[in-house]
Amino acid sequence: MAPILEIPDLMKRAKRRVPKMFFDYADSGSWTESTYRANEHDFHDITLRQRVAVDMTNRSLATQMIGQDVSMPVALSPVGFCGMQWADGEILAAQAAEEFGVPFTLSTMSICSIEDVAENTSKPFWFQLYVMRDRDFVNDLIDRAKAAGCSALVITLDLQILGQRHKDLRNGLSAPPKFTPKHLWQIGTCPQWCLAMAQTKRHTFRNIVGHAKGVGDLSSLSSWTAEQFDPTLSWDDVERIKERWGGPVILKGILDAEDAKLSLNVGADAIIVSNHGGRQLDGASSAIRALPDIVEAVGDKIEVHIDGGIRSGQDILKAMCLGAKGTYVGRPYLYGLGSGGKAGIGKMFEILRTELDTTMALCGERKVTDLDRSNLRTAFGEKIN
Repeated sequence: MAPILEIPDLMKRAKRRVPKMFFDYADSGSWTESTYRANEHDFHDITLRQRVAVDMTNRSLATQMIGQDVSMPVALSPVGFCGMQWADGEILAAQAAEEFGVPFTLSTMSICSIEDVAENTSKPFWFQLYVMRDRDFVNDLIDRAKAAGCSALVITLDLQILGQRHKDLRNGLSAPPKFTPKHLWQIGTCPQWCLAMAQTKRHTFRNIVGHAKGVGDLSSLSSWTAEQFDPTLSWDDVERIKERWGGPVILKGILDAEDAKLSLNVGADAIIVSNHGGRQLDGASSAIRALPDIVEAVGDKIEVHIDGGIRSGQDILKAMCLGAKGTYVGRPYLYGLGSGGKAGIGKMFEILRTELDTTMALCGERKVTDLDRSNLRTAFGEKIN
């Protein structure tokens, strides 16, 4: 078997081991997928400043994200359907993140519930909230996350309506999945996935089924989900949610400097520069291109994180140089999960840590917290030094 040396190696292995409809769900964008591709490719338009004859000993990747100590500036993004990439996927990801010393973010649309993850981990994790039309259900989710000891609430703001994702439509993927003969054939080609799924009881959206009004089983889930995304979501809703939550709040889906400034008005603790992984507005800016303007707009008034396109430790370093205080990975950890469960996610962390540490050293830096624009040569055609 070929060695796993970089994130694309994990992706190739996961593609072989995960049924096509679920792999494509994670590995796709909306419409033409131009923004999905730009998220990754635009990192290549940033070049680093190499330094030599500098003391590179005693390096440290440790920092903080919203006051929480982290072993390196990386968190696991909230990902729906994660538990269909591999059995009990959210639990395995939370455990891997806990062992590595970075935050895990559980999605509202997870297969494993808030309670499932809390029962199988020993440290607090973050919870991501979709603001649904059913505000009683939203309030219940917030209260359940508080009861489970979640340490931060991540509110996603860029899913008021659903972007069209052609791969999902062509694959016939639905929530919950409807297993046609085509789907059953795909599943049958992935025996390790099948064996793992046969050993768990978690096969549905456990944050929703049995909790949302009128959703007592899978048969009622599909119609409920289709009606729940709320186009009326406003900053007033964000303020109300923050008040009910009472703890650190991170706003995800900020891609414009004006929206970043508005985030200050609602008292957010951090914002995530993100375009939903290129899965919503096709043709929008990549996350990394949007980052510098947003950092300039808010200064040090709020912590700025970035989610989108990170595939290497070099990408993490470039984002930190442009002002991010933390980064998120979604697809890379799904590739790790699909390639080998919890151990695969651990391998992903090792790859990113080694790449980040080595790159930082060759840039002449010993602390990740010291990185800034002076470590870059060019960014998007602009000469930095």
